Amino acid sequence: MRGEASDLKASDLEASVLKLTLYGRLVGYLVGYQNGRNVLSFADEFKMDGDRPTFSLTTHPAFPHAGDLMSASWVRHQRLHPILSNLLPEGSLRNLIAQGLKAHIDNEFHILSYLGEDLPGAIVAKSVEPDDVPDRVLSTHEKARAVKFEAIAQENKFSLAGVQMKFSMKEIEGRYNLSRGDVLGDWIIKTPSTQHKDVPQNEYTAMTLASLAGVEIPEIKLVDLDRLDNLPQINLPDEKQAFAIRRFDRNADERIHMEDFAQVLVKYPHEKYNSANYEQIGRVLYEYAGDGLADVQQFARRLLVNILLANGDAHLKNWSLLYTDQITPRLSPAYDIVTTNVYIDEEKYFALNLGKTKSWYEVSYRHFESWADKSGIPWRVIKPHLDDVLDKAKSVWPKVLKDLPMNDEHKLKLKNHWARLHADFRL
Repeated sequence: MRGEASDLKASDLEASVLKLTLYGRLVGYLVGYQNGRNVLSFADEFKMDGDRPTFSLTTHPAFPHAGDLMSASWVRHQRLHPILSNLLPEGSLRNLIAQGLKAHIDNEFHILSYLGEDLPGAIVAKSVEPDDVPDRVLSTHEKARAVKFEAIAQENKFSLAGVQMKFSMKEIEGRYNLSRGDVLGDWIIKTPSTQHKDVPQNEYTAMTLASLAGVEIPEIKLVDLDRLDNLPQINLPDEKQAFAIRRFDRNADERIHMEDFAQVLVKYPHEKYNSANYEQIGRVLYEYAGDGLADVQQFARRLLVNILLANGDAHLKNWSLLYTDQITPRLSPAYDIVTTNVYIDEEKYFALNLGKTKSWYEVSYRHFESWADKSGIPWRVIKPHLDDVLDKAKSVWPKVLKDLPMNDEHKLKLKNHWARLHADFRL
């Protein structure tokens, strides 16, 4: 390190520090150097505690090599380590925040420091005053010195991954206020899209149909836009409703930790479509979830429902683990189920490989059996759940769809999709 430090300018060795906590317990420190280097080091008391809350499945005491992973600092340049990077918004939301902060969209330390008190799950990141930074935290550079992080204050704070505009809001007497300060939002509100028509009604319909087929979902509703307060200045189409889904990582003012499967598999957001498959998710659930059998059965249900509903966006970030007891992972309720093929011409693929195929119109029971086999899950415990999904979809969906708010053009495309599926799954 002596040679590396001597080659750097003095300003490069200035660093701002964030303290990471989980349920009020110190996890470690994240150091952001002026040259773009980011270093996360875990606190000794966190590493040595066998009963520690789970920061990520990869740090769970039962996970292979968790001790080794935490013994060394996690070092990245510009972007943060994927477990932290995936806490931050993508797309339009990130651009909006970065512009307000006058920061580059890839300066993830800056964005995390701004959003750190209302991140998804239970991790909290707070700036540390230079005099309060432990000496060992800066020991990777002999001459490094802590400096005060000067962040530009913004009125509106929100941190939810995804490419459409969605905000964490607090419901108060039927109105929804953008979360600010230490007030935690209890609803995620998704405003209408300027690119696609009637997305809130689409998602409400798809999520409702999913729940009728045995998929676990949080409370959902459609909310009139005039009930939303303190939104930032964003362009909205001439539509009247937003989609609302209750946050399952919040219980009143209590945080509940969660992580998506991009974090679990240590992938960056841009890798969410092409770096893993559904077999990997199945194996993780079956081996590590608190009730692995129940979770893989629910996972299989959702896989089939996504095919039946023509949802091509069930990528790594749209599957999550929830730690309701602070330690044990369980599959979270479903979210972001949308009939995407009504917006994408000739779309016919789902997000990740299932039994070596991504084609909605090719996939059959045989592919699900291959998925179960490669995930190490007995096929006999999966097939009855797929049968039940099909039974519910065939008997309930066509009648219920008539009264759901999806527009008529989209309903027709969904019905046409049902008719094109493999004979095993055709409705």
